[in-house]
Amino acid sequence: MIKLYTFPPAFGLRNVSPFCLKVEMALKHLELDYQIIEISNPANSPKGKLPFVDIDGERVPDSELILKALDAKSDGALFSGLSAAQKAQGCAYVRLAEDHLYWIMVASRWLDDAWWPNVQQGFFGSIPAPVRQLISSIARRRMRQTYLLHGLGKHTLEEQQAFARDDLQALNDAVTENSFLLGEELTVYDFSVAALMAGLLDNQPETWLGKIAKEYEALVDYTDRVQAATGIYGRNC
Repeated sequence: MIKLYTFPPAFGLRNVSPFCLKVEMALKHLELDYQIIEISNPANSPKGKLPFVDIDGERVPDSELILKALDAKSDGALFSGLSAAQKAQGCAYVRLAEDHLYWIMVASRWLDDAWWPNVQQGFFGSIPAPVRQLISSIARRRMRQTYLLHGLGKHTLEEQQAFARDDLQALNDAVTENSFLLGEELTVYDFSVAALMAGLLDNQPETWLGKIAKEYEALVDYTDRVQAATGIYGRNC
């Protein structure tokens, strides 16, 4: 049985990481037997982050590498049948979601002073009070530095919100006339985008980015459609 290592529930979500959620969607879609193992601190994982999986004794880190491993294990069931143009288009959507919009989502949680107490409780609540403030402040400082190095952190909040709207509009337009990103058939790329959107839309309490995301009705409907198709939902029902 495949073991999937993920974060525990927080913020009204079964898993705060869209990368963990998309892997679970893929496992369910492929009808592979798997077990979820929740860990709060990913420091001892293969690359110091989550998710990672254990497939027949081999530990595979990083959601993108995991999907490739699952594709190999299922004789190409994730990527077979897709044309080169579809793969290029799908990859572009995933990069938009995971390498740009994702970081704005992180900022809307970690760097919003009004929302920050939820991060302290959700991620650091189990740490004894005397050191919780110190450890959480160090983690927040590192997150701020990462966001600056990405480049998005150098922009004003209004500019970040405009970038987010551009990303959301592009994804919304992609699914306005189609059920899924590449047409009427669910593909592996939908797992990445829908997992991220589930984190935006069902995050509790609502972040400023979540409020903006709910304005894009086609994208909201699409997110529900992918979750229903896979049977995997982001919200902690």
